[in-house]
Amino acid sequence: MSEYIVSARKYRPISFDEVIGQDSIITTLVNSIKSNQLGQSFLFCGPRGIGKTTCARIFAKEINRIDSNDELNDYSFNIFELDGASNNSVDDIRSLTEQVRIPPQIGKYKVYIIDEVHMLSQSAFNAFLKTLEEPPKHAKFILATTEKHKILPTILSRCQIFDFKRVSVGDIADHLASVAEKEGVKYEKEALYLIANKSDGAVRDSLSLFDRLVSSSSDITYKGVITDLNILDYEYYFKIVDLFLNNDIHNLLIVFNEISENGYDGHYFLIGLAQHLRDLLVSKDEVSINLLEKSPEIRELYLTQSKSCDLDFLISALDICNECDKQYKTTLNQRLLIEFSLMQIASLGLIEKKKDKIFLVSSLNKDNHNEQQVESKNLKDNVEETIQTDISLSKENYLQNKQNVKPLVSRKSNLISISDSVNEINAKDKITESTKINKKSFTISEMSTAWSNLIKHVKLKNKYNLSIILISNLPQNLKENTFELHLNNSTQMEIVSEEMNFILKFLRKALVNDFIEIKTKLVKSEKKSTLYTNKEKFDDLLNNNKSLVKLSHKLGLDPEY
Repeated sequence: MSEYIVSARKYRPISFDEVIGQDSIITTLVNSIKSNQLGQSFLFCGPRGIGKTTCARIFAKEINRIDSNDELNDYSFNIFELDGASNNSVDDIRSLTEQVRIPPQIGKYKVYIIDEVHMLSQSAFNAFLKTLEEPPKHAKFILATTEKHKILPTILSRCQIFDFKRVSVGDIADHLASVAEKEGVKYEKEALYLIANKSDGAVRDSLSLFDRLVSSSSDITYKGVITDLNILDYEYYFKIVDLFLNNDIHNLLIVFNEISENGYDGHYFLIGLAQHLRDLLVSKDEVSINLLEKSPEIRELYLTQSKSCDLDFLISALDICNECDKQYKTTLNQRLLIEFSLMQIASLGLIEKKKDKIFLVSSLNKDNHNEQQVESKNLKDNVEETIQTDISLSKENYLQNKQNVKPLVSRKSNLISISDSVNEINAKDKITESTKINKKSFTISEMSTAWSNLIKHVKLKNKYNLSIILISNLPQNLKENTFELHLNNSTQMEIVSEEMNFILKFLRKALVNDFIEIKTKLVKSEKKSTLYTNKEKFDDLLNNNKSLVKLSHKLGLDPEY
């Protein structure tokens, strides 16, 4: 039985041609070798598992082949690898600098690869500075790290820095496909894309996941990957967005309950939903479609659903998901927070429809008002024209026709009386409208939507304390138009009491019901406060720090006082 070798080691690149996802860096290194323009020290930095150490090893072998055609000799005796995590002391660096002075027996260069170089202590860095700045001509240093910001600026200034990037999902999926073909493993393209997404741009992580899946099943399928890696299926997200667009809050809560019962974490679901909405957003334009890293089959699903999603809806939904993510770790009822956020997103379409109705009504009223203004203006012009005609009569005609002018005056008086009557009628209508009592019936879903709009309105008013209370405490229905709001402490009670008129005014207007009432109830916690003496407090602090005894004696303190 042959020894098993993991894919990350078995298919580790041995030449620059086999390295994936780092084309620009490989081109620079190859050109520097061909032109014989090599620096003294190099710094390879970037995320884990993307080929930093691999490229360092290949580079160390290739620079010794400048004047040699011996392809069989790998010059391994000229390559020294050190782990910065375990060799991080000054003594380790001193032994290294002593070895550097000795020239190589074979080849042209001695190459020192220091992995995880950021783990070196500051004193070790300082001891390494002079050697790194002026090494012997036969010595080359390659430093590799995942955290460049932890390295001293004096070290960075002495190195040629190469920033390795995360490997794209498509490149990782293609690499996994080639590995699967070499191993004789059947696969589905969508499954490989899932593995690539899960690995977060690290080739080594993707190969580890590949080995794990192959050990559990001979074939790599989409269903097998989402089961073994505990990944939420894309179908759930597509279904949820369809429910958003249909404003179907009830079925939305049922689907989320199904997801929770399957064992998926709420925060994980929230992040996945935000990513799905982002992918729909980039799918709406040909310019940004390249940002969608999915398989061709899944990409078609995104393109289809993105056509039915409005841009404003996607941006608003992403904003709600972001706010929910911020509050997730601090809230007591995390599930309720996610459900409330889902209801908010599902209500976006209803809000837009109401806005359109309001705009239509206002535009119609505006048109009617303009028509009334035109009629009034025409009437006024006719009256003025008549008056001017009558005034233009000659004085004799005016005296002769004095009796005929009287109807003009009476007509003017009649006009005034008509306008007064119209104003009187309008005033009566306004009084009737103001005194009209609204009592429209509403559902719990409509109440949830109104409560969500209330929270948004409160945030716009910069009443952040009130918004936090309204988010964490939802009203409970007692009877037809009466609700009860449970509060945790007296501070919340004071804030809500001060703003109760504002809350009721908003809800009554939103639900068209003047009989809505909200009662507050204080729900006290069962935690009991414990009183401690000064001596007990001092003893508790003494358990954590024994030096307090010396300090108390030195200062002459009495802990029992």
